[in-house]
Amino acid sequence: MPQNPDTTAITTGRDGSHSLATPLHTSSVWASDGLDDTAARATATRSSAFYSRYANPTVTQFENAIAELEGAESAMAFASGMGAIASVVLAFCHSGSHIVAQNTLYGGTLSFLEGPCRRLGIDVTYVDANTAGAFAAAVQPGRTMLVLAETPSNPRLSISNLTELGAIKGPFTVVDSTMATPLAQRPLEHGVDLVLHSATKGIAGHNDAMLGVVAGEKDLIDALWAYGVLHGATASPYDALNGLRGIRTLPIRLRQQSTSALQIATALQDHPQVSCVMYPHLSSHPQHELAMKQMSCGGSLVAFEIAGGIDAVRRTFAALKIVRSATSFGGPETLLCHPQTSTHVGLPADMLAAMGVTDGLVRLSVGLEHSDDIIADVVAALSAR
Repeated sequence: MPQNPDTTAITTGRDGSHSLATPLHTSSVWASDGLDDTAARATATRSSAFYSRYANPTVTQFENAIAELEGAESAMAFASGMGAIASVVLAFCHSGSHIVAQNTLYGGTLSFLEGPCRRLGIDVTYVDANTAGAFAAAVQPGRTMLVLAETPSNPRLSISNLTELGAIKGPFTVVDSTMATPLAQRPLEHGVDLVLHSATKGIAGHNDAMLGVVAGEKDLIDALWAYGVLHGATASPYDALNGLRGIRTLPIRLRQQSTSALQIATALQDHPQVSCVMYPHLSSHPQHELAMKQMSCGGSLVAFEIAGGIDAVRRTFAALKIVRSATSFGGPETLLCHPQTSTHVGLPADMLAAMGVTDGLVRLSVGLEHSDDIIADVVAALSAR
């Protein structure tokens, strides 16, 4: 019987035992019953009682939970979101392959595409995700292996059309849905092949786990596993356990954070020191109508431009009392970061300009403090001299 995602977050990722707490399997290796048994385990796909780089029972429960929340056949966890992205690219691409990617992505993803991918002979074409048909138009039949999107995008929270992405035939379509989590949108329902997350962020949700995860059809995930087991970006069972704990409270955390984020975004719109506010469920967002269709809530992040450039940004950061300066998001604490000097540092100026990462742009990760206190702290900091 279909059930609400709130319920699924509680019931999923359990091993069938009576224990309400998921067991932590810390073993890196399991004993076998001789050579034939060892060979069978070594050649099996995702054997859960062989070697933890191949599979681990605690990690498997986390993977099962993500697969169920995403409506996927299978999922695979990694040691980080970048481990997930790198493994997807290197599992499905080779020298001479081509990738279509949007030009507004997390800085680490862009650095990977511009660095290791270029060095290995993998070409990348960047497109404006807000231009209808841009992804499909850039596909080179027989050569394009991946179409990569991130929605909402980091850091300006632009929205890509999931249905348009899902309609692309030929290359595998991949959506980084980190900023939405499986509770706000499900790209696979739009025909997208693979959805990935830095589960370090909202999914784990407590700033104490480093995790990535990819979900999709079983055959695709098994192919990814065959590469991933050699790549070695293996998820820790400790982090997977914290990821499962985060999933249990994800629905209520995301609801509270989204409610607060909309209140904060609305309040900042009229501040004289703020020149622009971006939040998917804010009516002024350029893709507001699309965001309302695709996302059940607006998420926990707000981006805004501080008038006065880098000097005004420095004064604002220095004056904050409750909001902390840090680069991650999705946790219980409200965090403010300056993408140009953190998440997107080191990228060329022309790339930063194309994606709208200016010296006045900041990204607010809304936590679980009372929204009135967050608003008061940010407003006071913006007014500091």
